[in-house]
Amino acid sequence: MASPTRRRHPARILLTLAVITVAVFGAIFAGTKLSDATWTPKLALDLEGGTQLILAPVAQDESRVTSETISQAIEVIRQRVDSSGVAEAEISSQGGSNIVVALPGRPSEETLDLVRTSAQMEFRPVLTYAAPQPTAAASASPTDGATEPSAEPTKDAPDSASDAEYYLTPAVQAQFDALDCTDPANLTGGQETADDAALVTCDPEGTLKYVLGPVEVEGSRISNASSGLQVSQSGAVTNTWAVNLEFDNAGTREFADVTGRLQGLASPQNQFAIVLDGLVISAPSLDPGVIISDGKAEITGSFTRDSATALANQLKFGALPLSFQVQSEEQISATLGSEQLEKGLIAGLIGLVLVVVYSLFQYRALGLVTVASLMIAAVLTYGVITLLSWTQGYRLSLPGVAGLIVAIGITADSFIVYFERIRDELREGRTLVAAVDRAWERARRTIIASDAVNFIAAIVLYFLAVGSVRGFAFTLGLTTLLDLLIVFTFTHPVMRLIARTRFFGSGHPLSGLDPRRLGAPESTRYVGRGRVVTGRRAEPAAPAGAEPADLDVRTSTLVATPAGAGGTIAERRAAARAAQAGTPVDADADDGPDDRPDDGSTPAARRTEGSES
Repeated sequence: MASPTRRRHPARILLTLAVITVAVFGAIFAGTKLSDATWTPKLALDLEGGTQLILAPVAQDESRVTSETISQAIEVIRQRVDSSGVAEAEISSQGGSNIVVALPGRPSEETLDLVRTSAQMEFRPVLTYAAPQPTAAASASPTDGATEPSAEPTKDAPDSASDAEYYLTPAVQAQFDALDCTDPANLTGGQETADDAALVTCDPEGTLKYVLGPVEVEGSRISNASSGLQVSQSGAVTNTWAVNLEFDNAGTREFADVTGRLQGLASPQNQFAIVLDGLVISAPSLDPGVIISDGKAEITGSFTRDSATALANQLKFGALPLSFQVQSEEQISATLGSEQLEKGLIAGLIGLVLVVVYSLFQYRALGLVTVASLMIAAVLTYGVITLLSWTQGYRLSLPGVAGLIVAIGITADSFIVYFERIRDELREGRTLVAAVDRAWERARRTIIASDAVNFIAAIVLYFLAVGSVRGFAFTLGLTTLLDLLIVFTFTHPVMRLIARTRFFGSGHPLSGLDPRRLGAPESTRYVGRGRVVTGRRAEPAAPAGAEPADLDVRTSTLVATPAGAGGTIAERRAAARAAQAGTPVDADADDGPDDRPDDGSTPAARRTEGSES
């Protein structure tokens, strides 16, 4: 015989919920002291306002500015913003070409840079480099009698992208000599150069200037990017921050070809430049024999933790199909404001009050369990949203408030399913303690199935929708999970506790669990192990041989079984002997004679347990 399942005491389950609640608010309290956390969640653009940027595409070929490239750019920008932890941003197209980015609140400078920077990434070979200042050769100009430098190469065809004799034309050399990388105006990046032409540019710090060959690997070949501390060849972790890149299959082959060619050249042509938005962010050299054939590269330099993370986020989602220039940047006010938020909260409060009134009317004192459960759910939901607002950048929008209002009905529905199951069990004659356990076994499956459907709907809506609609889906999914937590760790344990009290256990008329009001059969109740307690009115007289009139008692009757079936072995043996001898049977005897009168039922089918009020 299998041992019964051991159940945890209700008080321990309630203690678990208390620990979770304290942990949530304890984390917020620590954040207010040690970080920038607040006791209120951050609000989204429609409730607080924020910063709006308008980006205009910059392209030499206007045919590249199409609805498809704009849509692709919007998706990349949205991924960058989401990766920075900013929620509820609004990104849309304006006039079919410009892109409008609205960020809630006061976004950090790093987040704004993710929007401003085009992050066009290219891998070009280094032809030559020099100090950042203009050289003496740049002092001559055509107005001084000098001839215009020739832009034509000195040979018919290049041997490779590292062929300096072909790409370093007199015009390119003159541009290189005249470039002043100490001038901040030359460090803004964003310049466009043909992929098959040489590029004259600086590094972001203005310490060097370069002449680079054509593009050999495009930034779109990057499949993943991450930041972290650099690991040395011996496996030791250093204090230098680095950005790790992984290429797709085509990029792996192209990068292996480049490193295979460059590692055999003399300096500086054994270097390849990583160009981000027109500036050289790194130009590592390759030692002889070094060929990166696995498609994994590491960018090192003067990175900090924040700058390495920002660069990895920019590169992780690929390069923008176009370069963009910030046309305007301004602060905007809330589109809905506190008035709409106030109306939304009032609507939620009205719904909550109606649920409470209905619960008290329908379930009387039992409705107080619903009220307490809703209060615990509200407190925990507020704490979790506030915690996510601090740790994950979540912002509460008006659609999010709507999701919280809908959650009131979802939570109340779980309680109704459970309470009605308890009432059904009471109608069948069970005691409240037995009814609570029996009803929970049945209601639990229904509650889980219902919340699972709601949660799946929230997930689908979250991933298919954009903008503020995702806020509704997020709060809907969050409150659905919290509903399960509250029902399992608060509502059911509380019901197990109050079922043992006299007020609820005796079926007080105000408890909401009165069997007579629920339509249960009068003076009938279930006492476990297949037995129900029934009562019969006393008969005024009885003929000889019938049951005595003083049996005005409640008798416990087992479910009827065929004669000779059921009961213990001793009872069946006693019944057999009694049938042969024609003597009464004592069903409680071990295997001996029975001196009680036989009432005609099977020995295992009925026994008298004495008077019971």
